[in-house]
Amino acid sequence: MLPGPTKSRGVGEFVETLAKADGKSFEAFEKEFFEKVRPTSLIKRFGSPQEVASLVAYIASPLASATTGAALRADGGVIKSAF
Repeated sequence: MLPGPTKSRGVGEFVETLAKADGKSFEAFEKEFFEKVRPTSLIKRFGSPQEVASLVAYIASPLASATTGAALRADGGVIKSAF
């Protein structure tokens, strides 16, 4: 499984510290992060741990019995640029 930027406790605390150091709110810092660092993100926000857990639950369930050899992404639609 390939999780992308996720607002886990540690990431949330780290980003909050960076935001405060820049005199910004978490939301403003997050918006800027996805504009400048992850501009290809489709959801333009950190994923939640619950969203990642939903994919884990699927993988561990009988619903995924035909899913084999796949790299499953929970990355909010971060796509790689051809440039």
